[in-house]
Amino acid sequence: MNKPVPNKTTSAYFAQSVISFGLALGALTLGVAYLPVDPWIRSFFAVGVFYLVTASFTLAKVIRDRQEESAVVARVDQARLDRLLAEHDPYQS
Repeated sequence: MNKPVPNKTTSAYFAQSVISFGLALGALTLGVAYLPVDPWIRSFFAVGVFYLVTASFTLAKVIRDRQEESAVVARVDQARLDRLLAEHDPYQS
């Protein structure tokens, strides 16, 4: 059988990504909180930030799901091809 695909991301890379996301979100939140404008404008920006973050997570999940789906289809196609090649006898008349 085929070996499982190894995970290409390390724990350090994962930690760096989480810390980077946290710092960016925190800096943006502080920036919106201390923006010298009316509260309704600040609220509008806060809702925009929240919407952008949730949309980014959704987009990342959709892209990941499509990549996983194409990998599964490729593995199924490879298994079918392997079975056909194993069953094929070129010397059979």
